[in-house]
Amino acid sequence: MSSIRVLPGLLVSQIAAGEVVERPASALKELLENSLDAGAREISVQLAGGGAKGIKVTDDGGGIAREELRLALARHATSKIASLDDLERVASLGFRGEALASISAVARLTLTSRRAGEKHAWTVTATGSEISRASPAALAAGTSIEARDLYFNTPARRKFLKSDATEFAHSQEAFTRIALSRPDTGFTLQHNGRTQWHLKPQPLAARIGVLLGDEFRAAALDVDESSAGLRITGAIGLPAHARATRDAQYFYVNGRYVRDKLAAHAIRQAYQDVLHHERHPAYVLFLEIEPGQVDVNVHPAKTEVRFRDARGIHQFIFHALNKALAGAVAGAEAPRSTVAAAAGGFAPAPMRQAAMALHGAEPLALYDTLFQRSAPPAPLPDAGDTPLGYALAQLSGVYVLAQNRNGLVIVDMHAAHERILYEKMKDMLDARAIPMQPLLVPVTFAAEALDVATVEEHGEVLRTIGFDIAPASPTSLIVRAVPAPLADADARSLAADVLREVRETGASRVLTERRNALLGTMACHAAVRANRKLTVPEMNALLREMEATERSGQCNHGRPTWHQVTLAELDKLFMRGR
Repeated sequence: MSSIRVLPGLLVSQIAAGEVVERPASALKELLENSLDAGAREISVQLAGGGAKGIKVTDDGGGIAREELRLALARHATSKIASLDDLERVASLGFRGEALASISAVARLTLTSRRAGEKHAWTVTATGSEISRASPAALAAGTSIEARDLYFNTPARRKFLKSDATEFAHSQEAFTRIALSRPDTGFTLQHNGRTQWHLKPQPLAARIGVLLGDEFRAAALDVDESSAGLRITGAIGLPAHARATRDAQYFYVNGRYVRDKLAAHAIRQAYQDVLHHERHPAYVLFLEIEPGQVDVNVHPAKTEVRFRDARGIHQFIFHALNKALAGAVAGAEAPRSTVAAAAGGFAPAPMRQAAMALHGAEPLALYDTLFQRSAPPAPLPDAGDTPLGYALAQLSGVYVLAQNRNGLVIVDMHAAHERILYEKMKDMLDARAIPMQPLLVPVTFAAEALDVATVEEHGEVLRTIGFDIAPASPTSLIVRAVPAPLADADARSLAADVLREVRETGASRVLTERRNALLGTMACHAAVRANRKLTVPEMNALLREMEATERSGQCNHGRPTWHQVTLAELDKLFMRGR
């Protein structure tokens, strides 16, 4: 039997390094956090071989005194906490004092630093557990740390590194996460001598636009909500611009990037009404919370946290994002807010919509009646008056074509009407006031015994959501009334789907966590179907309701309800101006 023994210090350091320095990107993250904790306003990163051959981080922070250089490379040596109380309320990014020791245990490390007012810098080198004496060096005020040949002394670990391109991709992601968290700081990133990023100090909106691209910048909503000592700020992508992967999701707690399941769930719930289940929202969000209310010491890489009031945090995040998404109504001015505004741009001048000779369901003179205008027929209302403009025609019984000040608007009439009905019924159910519409001729249909039993057992739930359904016989049901907003739906198929939802989900859940799914099913039944001809007034009524309805830019399944084709795009299509 093996005896228990104390491990050598170097081996202990390498075990710790395995947790902290998993790959070059991990080392880069730790070094960047140290620079920010030192008060740096300019940080330069130089990588070689994806970071495996070399990482050099230089900053203009406060620097390290000569007599503390060797100590800085010792395990659990830190200036950031001194007591358990400090640990419970830590506000700095680093605090364990393990990063430099762990990196020096698996790399050839050079630490050079100069405090403001000192005549010159001092440097020490470390290879494994051997640390040199401090010697004079040349460096402006600040600190430079260079780690070469990662895992040179652990060949087995080095074999697990991927290609230089892969390791650089991970390192660049670590750089991006840090750069997003501190837009007030300038960052430069070089790889193999080539500059990849040069970021000047800038507003958060501009930093987001630079790092995440024009597509995110042009389709982002601002978030800024506060409550009970909590604040969440940042930007979230519109549902129509969701992605197939989670590659643009950045969540920070007190400036620290974290991967938190609680926050991710709250964000996903906020999007549940407007996002297809296979798509993922893009976001950059910053949660500010009193440090004592969150534990950051739960993961070696400090990428996980634990909240004291987990439920309260979840609700706060959900409601803040839900509010922002609710404001994204169809036809609203493109969400330029702070993110899009950083790109500049201009708003097209309002234009008049000219009359067109259409062979539609109604003559254009109906605009006079619709908008209370007197003869003679005049040019159509100003297309700049309303975000979605005014209807021109219907295409293939599926799309409504309209003209607004920007050009052509194409509306999926079923998807749009579905969202409108859905939001109306949500509001009604919240107020416990979904009105019933008695059917002129009650509908009787054959039903399974389980459906009959469901009606007998859950009649009150059915009445709450606007149905009057009763057994007509042991094998049939009669529908006497349906929810008023759904009066035009097929009563039989609507009732059958609702009964199945109640039966399979249970009465208690159908009005709580499954409420939205139930209402979505109901709305889909009543929304206008393809090939139904709409009159011009009906098309315009649909447009106006879209403009007044929350989340009307997407249907209940996350698909877009409308699309703008600008005049510039049309001109380009037809080569006008060339």
